[in-house]
Amino acid sequence: MKKNLIKIVALGTIFSATLAFAQPVIQQTNATTSKTAKAPKAAPAPPPTASDIASAKSKGLVWVNLNTKVYHASKDKEYGTTKNGKFMTEADAKAAGARAAKN
Repeated sequence: MKKNLIKIVALGTIFSATLAFAQPVIQQTNATTSKTAKAPKAAPAPPPTASDIASAKSKGLVWVNLNTKVYHASKDKEYGTTKNGKFMTEADAKAAGARAAKN
């Protein structure tokens, strides 16, 4: 009976000591992970130039606002002007989940 009690106390002491030493490592790992888990946001591409817009119009491309997933035809006033967008075919825009602008 005494031997079992001594074993239980010894195991409890070892377990407690292990937790005490592991705690700072766990906290340090969590701090490192939380700092590196946030990926930096990619900067939006520079706005298209007038020649880029003219070229896209001649090719029949639409302008897709990547934030709202709305695409604009060449006759829309927002064509090539939204902050985060790119030119693509209408089929590609639909495949990417974009919808036509309501004009």
